[in-house]
Amino acid sequence: MCLRVVIVDDHARFRAQAAELLNLERFSVVGDADTGASGIELSRRLAPDLVLLDVGLPDANGFDLVPAMHATGAAVVLTSSRASRDYGRRVVDSGAEGFISKSELSGEAIRSLLR
Repeated sequence: MCLRVVIVDDHARFRAQAAELLNLERFSVVGDADTGASGIELSRRLAPDLVLLDVGLPDANGFDLVPAMHATGAAVVLTSSRASRDYGRRVVDSGAEGFISKSELSGEAIRSLLR
């Protein structure tokens, strides 16, 4: 099954690299956004299976956006250049399906969180 993904991250280079990597690993990146507000709107419009959501956005905290992304029907995987341990319980408390550091992003890492 090819999961449809929206990437929400304020760094254009990361969005492009993540999209390329995920497309090579049999995901379908259907859109990307650079702010939380535009990410929510895009997810409402495109109804992806998954949102890859950066923790640190210019207009919002990714942890706080998880419920809005879930409301679009998408699973949410948080990401950051920092390690998961830096956030303590915030990942679990947010309700996200999981967290992957940007340096460890892979299709298999995402799939393992969604099982």
